[in-house]
Amino acid sequence: MASQCLIIRGDVISFLELDHLKMRSRHILFILLIVAVLSAESVLAQPPTGKDKQNVRTVTIPISIFTKDELKRNKPDEFIQVDRLIVKEDKDEQVILSVRNIVNTPISLAVLVQEDLTQEINLQLNDLRKFIRSLPSGSRVMVGYIRGGTLRQKQRFTDNLERASAALQIVGGTTASNGPYEGLSEALNYFDALPTGRRAVLLISDGLEASRGGEPIDTISSPELEQAVLKAQRKGVAVYSIYSPTVFTRDTNSRYVNAGQSGLQKLSDETGGRAFFQGSIAPVSFIPFLKDLDILLGRQFALTYLSTHMKRGYHRVEVMSTNPEVKIEHPKGYYYR
Repeated sequence: MASQCLIIRGDVISFLELDHLKMRSRHILFILLIVAVLSAESVLAQPPTGKDKQNVRTVTIPISIFTKDELKRNKPDEFIQVDRLIVKEDKDEQVILSVRNIVNTPISLAVLVQEDLTQEINLQLNDLRKFIRSLPSGSRVMVGYIRGGTLRQKQRFTDNLERASAALQIVGGTTASNGPYEGLSEALNYFDALPTGRRAVLLISDGLEASRGGEPIDTISSPELEQAVLKAQRKGVAVYSIYSPTVFTRDTNSRYVNAGQSGLQKLSDETGGRAFFQGSIAPVSFIPFLKDLDILLGRQFALTYLSTHMKRGYHRVEVMSTNPEVKIEHPKGYYYR
């Protein structure tokens, strides 16, 4: 007997036999996710009723689903067979309520640029503008600049992608700032006025938190970075980052570069995004990064599940597929209060 598959295509959910699906796959234009149903239980289970409602709460997190081969080829596949999708919170498996994709959940993206980057950043602006203009219709974009730990909002969230792309301006060459993380935390507050859904930040920075004035390792454990991570997790915002040096990180000991990149790596890993580097130097081109980012955002879903943990505090999250070829990027946890 052929396996059944749950097809998530836009806002239409239907079942097809896997063999029949393979025959039709060339004619399917926009299938983003296939979850094989391995048992009588549906992956999208019904929420509990009655007294059970008092012991659960809903949690929504951003996830990106893709295969390693897709990123190598810089080309998304027509569909992915995810097999069984599993969510665990504090090591306990949870019930998935919904997986919403790009059609009925447009993305809200904040593009943040550290203002004291070296002049090389200006060579990337045209590609960044093209990337913003290429986002799907209905996307909302904000553009801001961070200097001295403070955010300067250049363009508030708008679905006019031409206007958002035009807000990117020439920067660079100023004195070193305190670091990007306080400005990032400030930018995350602007997501509060938006409808719930898929949310992301693209942060272009050297990642170094200089405000503490101690050893470079202080970036990793700085309160500013920790606060930014926790706030992004609470608001369901995936933070993607691109390393680009300031005059300070370009001209000083490489350990500062490593500290800054480690800070960006931690930020992106903990929030379900990805950090992009090209060694310890300014990237020659952002195009390879933006191609990967386009695939990751195109495969980003808003996953909602029922949490059985009512205790306030930090909760670890794992999202996985039984298909070993599938990779899922997601926040490593969130803070509930």
